[in-house]
Amino acid sequence: MGTDIRGGGEAGRRLAAGAAVPDVLDVEDPRAWIALDQGVRSWVAVKLLPTRATIEGTEAAGPGSWPGSPRRPRRLSESQLALALCHREGRIREAALALAAGHPALWPLVVVRTADWVSPVRDLAREVLRAVLDVDSAVRLAPLILLGARRGRGVFAVDLLEEALRPAPRDRLVPLFTDADRAVRRFAYRLAVDEGLLSPAELARTAARHADPVVQDVCAEAALAVVAEGGGHDDVLQPLLAARGPRVRAAAVTALRRAGRAEQGEEFLADRAGVVRACARYVVRQAGADPLSWYRRRCADPGDPALPPGAVAGLAECGERADAALLWPLVAHPSPRVRARAVAGLRALDVTDVRRLSALLDDPAPGVVRETTVALLASARSLDADALMERLADGRPRHVRVAAFRLLDARGGLVRLRAAVALLADPDAGLRQRAGQSVQSWHPTADVPAGASEVSEVGELLDRGRHLFSDYVLRRRKWEAGVRG
Repeated sequence: MGTDIRGGGEAGRRLAAGAAVPDVLDVEDPRAWIALDQGVRSWVAVKLLPTRATIEGTEAAGPGSWPGSPRRPRRLSESQLALALCHREGRIREAALALAAGHPALWPLVVVRTADWVSPVRDLAREVLRAVLDVDSAVRLAPLILLGARRGRGVFAVDLLEEALRPAPRDRLVPLFTDADRAVRRFAYRLAVDEGLLSPAELARTAARHADPVVQDVCAEAALAVVAEGGGHDDVLQPLLAARGPRVRAAAVTALRRAGRAEQGEEFLADRAGVVRACARYVVRQAGADPLSWYRRRCADPGDPALPPGAVAGLAECGERADAALLWPLVAHPSPRVRARAVAGLRALDVTDVRRLSALLDDPAPGVVRETTVALLASARSLDADALMERLADGRPRHVRVAAFRLLDARGGLVRLRAAVALLADPDAGLRQRAGQSVQSWHPTADVPAGASEVSEVGELLDRGRHLFSDYVLRRRKWEAGVRG
């Protein structure tokens, strides 16, 4: 959880010195309370903490008192009570809980104690929390309760939180919808959905705009239940179909069929997300149309500047090897995204022409070069090693150099070692690191090195990378390669 126990211990020492709780602790931060609890037990000396007699008011009347003299109750300060609630001795924590109900500022420590490892302490804390928890305090304590739920025995407090908040009106949950902790936001939206506090249109707008994928799913599923029941659709479907989250759009596209608007699924056949395209193909097929024919028509003109990249990807996803004839012209399309999708599509259709694809390693778009590299990795041993080494030159674009090294590294053997050693002093830190890792993991094989000249070259190359090895490992690696002396 990232708890600052040392900071909590320092806060505990300041409390022992008489400082007020708000002066030593960020009371709005749930992690600060957990840090205080752990820090007091770990870093604060026992002599600085309240005793059980202090808490129960059974100390002697004062200096010089004699046995049997009347006791006088002593009012604990809030700081002392906070320390007692964090005490390492369970009987003291239990005694402090009996006083905690009257100190709302310390209820966060009551929440912490509901997951205490000592049963009597834990049971009493749960009784106290049940007694004091109302809507206002539940909203205030929700972040800490949900944070504690990630620890052992923290579920009880979550159940109490739900019980307190279920009757709450919608406006009381609003602060939780925007809480900094995503667990709190998710809890609040789940509760709002369960209690029907948000209309289907509000749920749809939330699913479309919210940044958290879990909240998107919860709200989209609840909103689309209206479509399943045959209610109104436009105010629900339109925001969801335009959502930025692909899973929300996919769910909305699938719901088009239930809404009697399956023909609209064609608009999403070229969506940027694969899951949305897959759902759109399902809807279109249910309407009796053929999505593959649509893709073929859409990709038939390689010079179409408005061709969406998703249409190219969709053709590869549901097409046949013969559809490669439509994809090859698209590797020269003006749009880098279309070119990249075309290369990826050729790989998906298992169509690889090493000569034609190799020319794309010099494409100005990094995305195209990345896709080309992935497509060529399986054929790395058949590539021209000299041409790849030329692409490692310092003056080449970085994405070209990275692609060339990936292919040379995949080629293996002596070529891999040459390429890696050549980059050990490269000014590009990323390439230099990859090269060093490649040299360290290089091992000779049954056919490499072959002959005395290659053995000698391997020895020289390993010597150039000696800073990457210990003396023992370097000698061992040379011995494996047949280098003697």
